[in-house]
Amino acid sequence: MEYFLAITRALSDENRVRALLAVGDREVCVCQLIELLQLAPSTVSKHMTILRQAKLVHGQKRGRWMYYRQAGADAPVEARSALEWIHASLSSSARIHEDRRRLAAILELDRGELCRSQNAR
Repeated sequence: MEYFLAITRALSDENRVRALLAVGDREVCVCQLIELLQLAPSTVSKHMTILRQAKLVHGQKRGRWMYYRQAGADAPVEARSALEWIHASLSSSARIHEDRRRLAAILELDRGELCRSQNAR
């Protein structure tokens, strides 16, 4: 029951769902998610912690930055099922399509400069 509630809690926030769908199966730096979501670094970090606790994303710290990707085949069946449901339910969402377009542009930016500029804020 506790794990089910962790997943539903993680999916109960629009920004967390947007971040979850943005990372996909590629690694995305938290600074790139901050730029996409236009939220404070601490807010994005908290959202990603909640998604990690639900085992919907994997995170890896390198230096001072965290890198995230969606959980894969090694995730619990409940997390994989939730991810399948989210993708099926939101594949035609205009907001998600806009996020994908924006993230593609963000991924083209120099990550080092992006992270340094956010650190200076």
